[in-house]
Amino acid sequence: MKINRLMTQPVVTVEMDTSLSLIKEIFDNTHFHHLLVEFENKLVGVISDRDLLRAISHRVDTVAATATDMASLNKRAHQIMTRNLVTLFDSDSVKDAVRLFNQHRVSCLPVVDNTYKPVGIVSWRDILYEMGKRFD
Repeated sequence: MKINRLMTQPVVTVEMDTSLSLIKEIFDNTHFHHLLVEFENKLVGVISDRDLLRAISHRVDTVAATATDMASLNKRAHQIMTRNLVTLFDSDSVKDAVRLFNQHRVSCLPVVDNTYKPVGIVSWRDILYEMGKRFD
């Protein structure tokens, strides 16, 4: 099975200078766990919800938040994104994805076209969900 039958699309992307406050808003209002970072229509990074939680003060969204805590939301995507990416092409197979998940400690695999433009994303949960359907 080709990965393009399983990947989540369309993808939500942010730019390298997108503020963490906007990234937090996206995560807070969607079911996403990863955002892809683009520069000039090319994939340059990934931000997970865990990356965001590590980058902002744990007091944000509490009554104890200080101005310094809130200032952590002014950081930019490029400051917290993962840059060394493991990717798939939209023509790759699910077997290729499983191999990459087993070889690398990643929680998602961005899917790109031949110009490195992001076209989808696959998580290990997507693969487990597909496998689970086969056991029904």
